[in-house]
Amino acid sequence: MFHPLRTYQPEYDIANRSGMGIAWLSALALAGLPSITFAADKPALSPDAATPLVTTSRISATVEFGLPALAAAIERDIPKRLATIDERVNCVHRRVLIFRINANCDVWGFVDRTSPVSLYGRGDRVFGSVSIYGAAEGQGANRFTARIRGDTEARATIEVEARPALRRDGSLQLNISDSFHWSEHPYLHVLGREFDLAPYVEPNIRTQLGRIRSRALAAARALDLHGKAEAAWRHAFEPVKLAEDPPVWLQLTPQSAAFAGVRANAKILWGSLELAGSAETVIGQQPPAVTVTALPPLGTEVAEPGTFDVILPVRVSYDTLKDKVGQAIAALPAQDTSVREVQVYPSSGKLVIGLRIAKSSDTDSSAGQWTYLSATPKVDTSAKTVNLGEIDLTTSSDDSQIRSAVRQLATQLKNVANIDYGISYQNLLIAANERLTRPLKDGFRMEGRLDSASLEKLQLLRDGITIALRASGSLKIFYGL
Repeated sequence: MFHPLRTYQPEYDIANRSGMGIAWLSALALAGLPSITFAADKPALSPDAATPLVTTSRISATVEFGLPALAAAIERDIPKRLATIDERVNCVHRRVLIFRINANCDVWGFVDRTSPVSLYGRGDRVFGSVSIYGAAEGQGANRFTARIRGDTEARATIEVEARPALRRDGSLQLNISDSFHWSEHPYLHVLGREFDLAPYVEPNIRTQLGRIRSRALAAARALDLHGKAEAAWRHAFEPVKLAEDPPVWLQLTPQSAAFAGVRANAKILWGSLELAGSAETVIGQQPPAVTVTALPPLGTEVAEPGTFDVILPVRVSYDTLKDKVGQAIAALPAQDTSVREVQVYPSSGKLVIGLRIAKSSDTDSSAGQWTYLSATPKVDTSAKTVNLGEIDLTTSSDDSQIRSAVRQLATQLKNVANIDYGISYQNLLIAANERLTRPLKDGFRMEGRLDSASLEKLQLLRDGITIALRASGSLKIFYGL
């Protein structure tokens, strides 16, 4: 039922409907049928001016990074041995019988990292952990205390919590807090007493925690979110071909950008921008390239990127409507007259249906009188149909049979001339969704999904009817996994 766009030429592109009869039962031309207004002039061909199919829209530009890769980057400069213990400490201070013993001990040992750095996200936080193990031995520091010995071992978990934030310059900042707790406290056991080694071990561990913080900040800066955001901004200007027949192009023109937060889950850290601007649908040839502007300063933070909107044009040719008129004519019983020719064209916001009606007994192929009907099409987006709505009748005939025929035909058209555009809409939606999900250059990709539509406007153009539907969904540009 739906055809590619065609140039309408009413003076010779006419369907000949001779042989199709219409019931001329004047008794049916009673109350309830449309009234007839007489006029001699044919309504002028006056199509709507084609206006751009543009709407304000929003795009999500999301830069993703795998947390395991970030953990590996942080871990790269963290040695397996975090600390080496080589201290002389006062390890014995006690009275034995009548003697007071004060003895120093030489303590040696180590603290090792026993697990890789582990990172995972939850909401707007990134959590990290690494396990450590320490062992130490102590011995009296001179020949009189050489028999004094002790040892210990302990385990701890270093825990890190960071809140990622995108700074105004586009760099990623990690606000880090860290801590560690001993699962077994490092006490040196000497002569039945416990000597706390934590003051000698923990400074070295905290030095390494500072190194972990520094490495994490460097790894975050190396992600270059600002550079990735600039690349995503440039990709947003590239036209997208949504359909083939007829060619339908989507041209996005971003105008502003706002920060939409940094989030994380078990495996991924991502930062999002909301790019706002215009989305124009162009039918026919690929639109000329749009000049890419520089990424503007980020606007006020938004909670989440908004809905992507685009105008999808469904085209209905006037031939389709002429076929519907022919079906309505054929449904009426043949009588004394027949419709020899049909015209369908736009005139000042209305559809005009011209009918050349002649006596059935008249064998002259050019015989007949022209009668014109006009209607304002109505779109039912729920049923995905276009109907003629109320039909106005205009005729110059004084023949009562023709007048009666026009009334009956108008009633028939109002009842049956519904054009189903559902299949065309679904085909366009499927094609658009397929093309909105595609790889881009430099490791980027686009993912789009349109799932609902409302009527934006209807245009009666020279070459057909355009049903402009505002389709809503999401459109995202990704970098990363």
